[in-house]
Amino acid sequence: MRTYIVSFVAAVVLGGCASTVPEAIRTAAPGNVQIEQVREQPQQYRESVVRWGGNIVSTRNERDHTVLEIIGRDLDDEGRPRKEDRSLGRFLAKVQSFLDPAIYKAEREVTVRGSIEGTVEQAIGEFRYTYPLVRVDVVYLWQPRPPPLPPSYYPYYYDPFFYDPWYPWGMPYHRPWHYIPR
Repeated sequence: MRTYIVSFVAAVVLGGCASTVPEAIRTAAPGNVQIEQVREQPQQYRESVVRWGGNIVSTRNERDHTVLEIIGRDLDDEGRPRKEDRSLGRFLAKVQSFLDPAIYKAEREVTVRGSIEGTVEQAIGEFRYTYPLVRVDVVYLWQPRPPPLPPSYYPYYYDPFFYDPWYPWGMPYHRPWHYIPR
């Protein structure tokens, strides 16, 4: 009986630790090449493996592949783009399959892993921009973050400097409703 209980507890604990994020996305690529480095010296980093992520700007389906334009962001320990107002630059991710633009739409967070093919020059408005092009092996679309709680969720202000020594029970001698004779 004890063996079954230990096995059950171990299965629950290990099942809770399991992650749906692919291992290729969770682990950083060797060398840790940055977007700006590839923009400056594309030939030096050709065929280098990278793991980059950020927010999708646009999704363009072509005959045999899909190109994602992504604003690069720093990644956390799981490989998810951090929610910040800082850009590492833009890059293009070339995925060798069809990605639905209704799902892979603007502002969604995505992380890709693949190798550098080179650079592509395109316009952002009137500005000519050099995009690093990544041939993607693994693409992971993150679930949307939950919206922040509204201020009305917090019904009262809690003063962190307020101290009540009788907190859980209340003051012992100042509650007249507790002493009503029966």
